Amino acid sequence: MSAGMTRPPAASKAKQSGKAVILLSGGLDSATTLAIARDQGFQCHAITFDYGQRHRIELEAAKTVAKSLGVRDHVFMKIDLRAFGGSALTADIDVPKDRISDVGETPELSREKASTSARSTHTPTPSLQWRVGSKIPVTYVPARNTIFLSFALGYAEVLNCRDIFIGVNAVDFSGYPDCRPEFIAAFEKTANLATRMGVEGEHRGGIRIHTPLIDLTKAQIIERGTALGVDYGLTFSCYDPQPRSGKPCGHCDSCLLRAAGFAATGLPDPALRKSKES
Repeated sequence: MSAGMTRPPAASKAKQSGKAVILLSGGLDSATTLAIARDQGFQCHAITFDYGQRHRIELEAAKTVAKSLGVRDHVFMKIDLRAFGGSALTADIDVPKDRISDVGETPELSREKASTSARSTHTPTPSLQWRVGSKIPVTYVPARNTIFLSFALGYAEVLNCRDIFIGVNAVDFSGYPDCRPEFIAAFEKTANLATRMGVEGEHRGGIRIHTPLIDLTKAQIIERGTALGVDYGLTFSCYDPQPRSGKPCGHCDSCLLRAAGFAATGLPDPALRKSKES
């Protein structure tokens, strides 16, 4: 497993102590990541980014999730990535719909299934296939996770905190390059080279980027979060919510991945039920 990759802890694993910075978007993955960090015993400091995203409703979800999971503090950073656009989430570009079909699995998922079969009791959701092959979708926001992790790193350094959690996933995902283990390992190395905390003092060389969801399927993520008491009815995943009601579109990659994950667990999606009732 690459440096910086962390897996969900065994029940017998000793609790951690100290602070951790958690990147919290308000979505399913980041809420689960926060719950895992809390379960490991970290004092959680959440950071959420208002970057000009079209699905701004996730910002309210982040506030609610943070409160429900008892973070120590919650910082909101405003970064206007719409200034240069380049993504369907930050520019006037249509969000792709129904891009995932049910006719098989992608080459990416096949490779990931082979590499994780010895470590996981689940395999990637077999019904997910990207009709555009391996092409990175227009919902990719240029350098987003690099930017977010850089801010989180600065926040962590001020807190004298060496642990940063991010909910990236390389199994049931849209194919973003900044969700890959290689990227996380490279950023962790950079963090330990580019900060005072990384080169001197008690945390010298010990900054850790935790990715507890990196090799989990969406179903496994949901099961893990449910076991930790995450209320997924508070989360929001849609890239292109309906303009008047704010309800999920049900057709973007994020909606389809979420739906497939809940379907695989056999659990109802409480956010969908909440949306129908409102």
